[in-house]
Amino acid sequence: MKFGKKITTDLYNEWRPFYLDYNGLKRELKDRTTGRNWNEQDERQFAAKLEQELDKIHDFQKAKTSELSRRISDAEKSVKHLVEEESHPRGSPTATNGHTTNDHGEHEQAADPESQQAESYDPDGGSDDDDDTDDEADSFDALEDRFHALQEEVANLVADVHDLALYTKLNITGFMKILKKHDKQTQVPLKTTFIQEYLEKRPFYKYNWDALIVKLSKLYDLVRTRGHPVQGDSSAGGTQSAFVRQTTKYWVHPDNLVPLKLAILRHLPVLVFNAEKDFEPKDAVITSIYFDNEDLELYLGRLEKTEGAEAVRLRWYGDTDVKTIFVERKTHREDWTGEKSVKARFPIKEPLVNAFLRGEYTVDEEFQQLVKKGKKTQAEVDSMIQLANEVQYAVLTKRLVPVMRTFYNRTAFQLPGDARVRISLDTELTMVREDNWDGKTRSGDNWRRTDIGIDHPFEQLDPEDKELFKYGVLEVKLQTQFGQEPPQWVTDLVQSHLVEAVPKFSKFIHGCATLLPNRVDLVPFWLPQMDTDITKPDTGYLSVIERPTNPSSRSPTLGSGETSPKDKYTEPVSEGEEDEDMDRAPARDEFKRTGLSEDQAAEAVAYREKMLKERTVTKKRSATPSETQSRNEDEEAVEGDDEADERTPFLKRRKSGVELTRAKQRVLSIDPLAPSTTFDEELRNRLRGKSAKKGGGVHFEAETPEDGGSQLGDDEARLGSSDDRILARDWRAPSGKRIAVPVRVEPKVFFAAERTFLKWVNTAVFIGTIATTLLNFTSPEDKTGLISAGLFTLCALISIAYAAGIFVYRAFRLRARRAEGLYYDKYGPTLLCFVLFAAVGTNIGLRVGEMTSA
Repeated sequence: MKFGKKITTDLYNEWRPFYLDYNGLKRELKDRTTGRNWNEQDERQFAAKLEQELDKIHDFQKAKTSELSRRISDAEKSVKHLVEEESHPRGSPTATNGHTTNDHGEHEQAADPESQQAESYDPDGGSDDDDDTDDEADSFDALEDRFHALQEEVANLVADVHDLALYTKLNITGFMKILKKHDKQTQVPLKTTFIQEYLEKRPFYKYNWDALIVKLSKLYDLVRTRGHPVQGDSSAGGTQSAFVRQTTKYWVHPDNLVPLKLAILRHLPVLVFNAEKDFEPKDAVITSIYFDNEDLELYLGRLEKTEGAEAVRLRWYGDTDVKTIFVERKTHREDWTGEKSVKARFPIKEPLVNAFLRGEYTVDEEFQQLVKKGKKTQAEVDSMIQLANEVQYAVLTKRLVPVMRTFYNRTAFQLPGDARVRISLDTELTMVREDNWDGKTRSGDNWRRTDIGIDHPFEQLDPEDKELFKYGVLEVKLQTQFGQEPPQWVTDLVQSHLVEAVPKFSKFIHGCATLLPNRVDLVPFWLPQMDTDITKPDTGYLSVIERPTNPSSRSPTLGSGETSPKDKYTEPVSEGEEDEDMDRAPARDEFKRTGLSEDQAAEAVAYREKMLKERTVTKKRSATPSETQSRNEDEEAVEGDDEADERTPFLKRRKSGVELTRAKQRVLSIDPLAPSTTFDEELRNRLRGKSAKKGGGVHFEAETPEDGGSQLGDDEARLGSSDDRILARDWRAPSGKRIAVPVRVEPKVFFAAERTFLKWVNTAVFIGTIATTLLNFTSPEDKTGLISAGLFTLCALISIAYAAGIFVYRAFRLRARRAEGLYYDKYGPTLLCFVLFAAVGTNIGLRVGEMTSA
């Protein structure tokens, strides 16, 4: 869809006059460049019109954000007022005869004249108990109606914030496109000048929505809980004694950040550590300094997921003037160890960090003071002291120095004191070099560089010293009881078009791979994905934000329990910044393991995408007049090819083995207890157009046509060639690099290699026994027997040498976590059989020759 049509389709109709007049600007460009040359007067007038449009948009957004803040504050006051009325109903000592009692015991006139009139008028003049009950019920119903009205107001506020964010996106995109069109058609460069002299002075597109979203989240939580939000320590975790924690990471396109936040706050409030303080942008800032040595030992350990791999970092929250720094160590544990990957940390004062890293200061005495003051138990202090000593020892022995800094703004969603569901969204993620290895002084002898703070995007730094990550990073952390399913809304969220799953993504690994290209030859698997567009069409899993249409009904955006039947689907579990329980690696030849050909696998993916598109329901709120649409279409028809380079017929989505697994799971509804053979059989039957089986724990989303024809053909006929995704397996690492694919290597694999070696040695012993027997029972004059014994001895020695060589090769490959191609030996058995056949054949041939000569 061309942008001229897109902006008229996606805009909010009530704000139509305040959007950029993109079609008008485009028409003016056309009129001034058709049949004549563009002159200076045209340039001045067009620039003036652009400035006028910019002022209109900037003023509207400024006024609208102020209005939204005011409406949120008014709604919050109304909620508190309703809570007070609910706590002090009519007839209570604190609210009688239309008066209320203030803090000084003085009576005040009731603010509601209708309620005062209703209380002063009593047709019965009595105090019957039934009447009192009816009055209480009427009062409760009235309060509920007012709460419902507030719910609708909050729903409108959520929709307004969403539309205002979309308003900003559409308008800044329109400015960039019309400037590009101007520069191409007039051959006069205006884009750079307009951005520097006009847009930077009215940066409406740089508005920080976090403060507004925090206020809206607080209001939403107040209305949802009827003024009684969940109380608890914001920094405390859950009290569950037996839970499974899963951490999954996703990338979020910048265009989806605000809609994603609004979708999450419908179910979880924004986690605010200090509710008494107004939100400031620096409150969301998190900065970490990661340490490593010149061999990048910690980087490689974390990348290859070796057992016991560590990451050491120093973290602080807020600006650089904070006094408390947290020293953290993350340790990776393999599942076969029976232990969990853990993150442990302890605080240290900022002036003491350098002395601690040099080994000149220990925390023992300071931490013991916490026991004397009663802030910590002796066991807790002992654990912190042990951690500090181990970190200090690792820094000194491994020669760890500052390598990289990560900076981001985090929005966390969680119920205070309840860690069962915790969602965090990191934006403006930036990696910055801290090392001095190339001769350039950055951090020097200090533990961090001092030439930057929290002034994102750090324009004072050289481009090679920073990496601006272009996506947001979403982390979903679940703590559920064994056998318990995650909430339905979380499942819908992670399956929606707003996020893209990237298992095992790590800020530290990504920063080292991009900032230290000359030192890193092993890169993470997601690095080639950075050049792939992750935007995708609405999958229908997440309902769009709507305004309430029926004033008497509750807004659909407020329902937390509304669910719709969806496919049972599990995203791949990733190793996050926190601990995790599972470390799964996709098989690169997964299509072979399922018994499908590559064409059938690609066909399964295509079918999945078509089914998702078929389920998609797009709801448009704008009502564009038909004549306006017709005029826009006529203008778009004569538009030049300047936007052709911005559209491609196919958006190539490169997929790993994980994508194939996700495609298969979305095509079928899978019972986890069903055997894999049943799944593969059903998938093959589906691809052949057969009817779905009802048994076996597997069934399809859509029924096969009654005539037995292939559903794929019908879908292709209906959707045409609109599918813009194809399966590709042509990922390539950057020149001179290798892609690291995490591989699970458990101890039993080493034992299997040892058993294989012993089997070979056992066979060699048998062959050697044959040689010894021939040697012992053959006379010295029998040359044929001696030759045969020598050949069998040579065969035994070759077997032992080959077994030892292949065992050492496998052991080194397993330790390097490069186990591909190790489980099938196509040369060894063939070589052994050939040598044995040669030895036996030689023996028989010589004996036959002796008999012939005799």
